Amino acid sequence: MAGIVGYGAYVPIFRIKPEEIARVWGEEGERIRKGLGIEEKTVPGIDEDSATLAAEAAKIAILRAGIDPQTIGAVYVGSESHPYAVKPTATIIAEVIGATPALTAADLEFACKAGTAAIQICMGMVDSGMIRYGLAIGTDTAQGRPGDALEYTAAAGAAAFLIGRDKKEMVAIIEDTYSYTTDTPDFWRRQHAEFPTHGGRFTGAPAYFKHVMSATQGLFEKTNTRASDYDYFVFHQPNGKFPIEAAKKMGIPVEKLKDGLLAPVIGNTYSAASPIGLCNVLDIAKPGERILVTSFGSGAGSDSFSILTTDALLQKRELGRKVSEFIAKKRYLDYGLYVKHRRKLKSF
Repeated sequence: MAGIVGYGAYVPIFRIKPEEIARVWGEEGERIRKGLGIEEKTVPGIDEDSATLAAEAAKIAILRAGIDPQTIGAVYVGSESHPYAVKPTATIIAEVIGATPALTAADLEFACKAGTAAIQICMGMVDSGMIRYGLAIGTDTAQGRPGDALEYTAAAGAAAFLIGRDKKEMVAIIEDTYSYTTDTPDFWRRQHAEFPTHGGRFTGAPAYFKHVMSATQGLFEKTNTRASDYDYFVFHQPNGKFPIEAAKKMGIPVEKLKDGLLAPVIGNTYSAASPIGLCNVLDIAKPGERILVTSFGSGAGSDSFSILTTDALLQKRELGRKVSEFIAKKRYLDYGLYVKHRRKLKSF
């Protein structure tokens, strides 16, 4: 059975508040802002992209795992904002952490669930004995068209997990996983398009809620568990309200979501959203506690995981910076600097 032997997350220091964005777009902007449940969101630095965010998270994961990077047999990076259209992010990360050349590597894309898909791939390779360790990363510098609802939530961050098979090394055992996937075109970005397009309210019921709830229920049935068997829940968080609404629909106490729900203070980090939430829970959980994580990617699909923490967690998590430390350190931008950081002035 595969498990997490090391984990790490990274979010940029820069922030912008939705009120600042709404100030530019007037009454319509204020209407959009009020419906999202976001207090502020992260913004990448001018010299940051999905690769640099991923590298920082990966370094922390390796530090916590305490392994030789040369023993990593696979690196998979999930993102919808890879720096290159044709040139893998995964090879950049592998080189930065010193894992090359004896490994396999690839980029993944499935909207906001590519990071959890990377975890599943590493689980399979580790379980089969093909590799000793696999590095799975979810990272994004999310895009949003100026004035669009996405601009108020689209954020930046990364989370990395080293997957291994030695139980003595694991900070958490991945007990099982279940996925639910359909062709539901609620969000997309065509080739050469600068910004993604979304189906508005269509992204709710037939997309997010159907997939998150179906994957979670599918995991319950597969593992013969129920909500009361879990101490924490982490759902994909495109805003601050959807995860809470999904929990209420499923009879899950909202209190079990609060430690993994970071969208209100960092925004929607897309492929890193539920993975960063998981990292924050691992930063505070006790040994023997069970965590249910369900991602969501538009297009559409969800991956759900049952994760059980171990005694090794207490010592290993102190070896790297915690999510709360990154969240606490911040520097605010006005809309003009935000536009510069996100390169929204295309003639610049």
